[in-house]
Parts: sequence; C-alpha cells; structure tokens
Amino acid sequence: MSPLTIFLGKFLGLSYLITCVVCMARPKATLDAANSMAEDSGLLLMSGIFTMAAGVAVVIGHNVWSGGALPIAVTVLGWLMLIKGVVLMAMPPRLLIASYRFLNSPARFRLLMIPATIFGAWVAVVAFIG
Repeated sequence: MSPLTIFLGKFLGLSYLITCVVCMARPKATLDAANSMAEDSGLLLMSGIFTMAAGVAVVIGHNVWSGGALPIAVTVLGWLMLIKGVVLMAMPPRLLIASYRFLNSPARFRLLMIPATIFGAWVAVVAFIG
C-alpha cells in the first residue's frame, strides 16, 4: 500500500470517525447547525468550496481503483467529498433545507450515523494497521 493511501486513510478515517461520534452524541445541535447553515447562503457556499477543494485534492492525488479495499475506500471518499462540495455550492438552499427535514429526528439521525461511524472506524483501523 502506498504511503499516500496510508496517510489519507488515517486522516480521513479518523476525521470521519470523530465527526460521526460527536454528531451522534449531539444530534439536536448537529441538526440545528445543519438547518442554520442551509439558511445562510454565504456559509453554504464557503462550506461547499472547501469540501469540493478537499475532494479535488484527494481525487487528483489518489484516484486509485485497485490494490485492495483501503485504496478504493479512500478514492470513494475523495469523490464523495468532491460531489458533496459541488452539491452544496449548486443546490438551492430551499431544496437543501427540504432534504434535511428527513433527518430532523435525533433518533433517525443517530440511526443513519451508525453505518458512517463504523465505516470511519474501519478506514482508520485498516490504515493504522496497514
């Protein structure tokens, strides 16, 4: 496995894991922040720009579709960041707010965060072991 794959796996896996755990621990605050951000077009645009730029950096530096599960997972995370950033920049705020309404239940939000937390933990563990 390449040193870049290991680094990005550690960085993205830990970042994802920590973010998911904190969001699950504070679902109401997380949902309130997401709804508030969706109503602030400037914050939404800046968040989209930074997320898209991080995704572009991963995609340019690590567009690897072979070599095991970790390199593919890192590449998929890069592409997802890129797509999410473009969506945040391009999607009308009203549509984004409507999509967040589905998550407005803290219990439903926690349930959806469980697989994301497991995925982040897996990426981090595999990167640290590899």
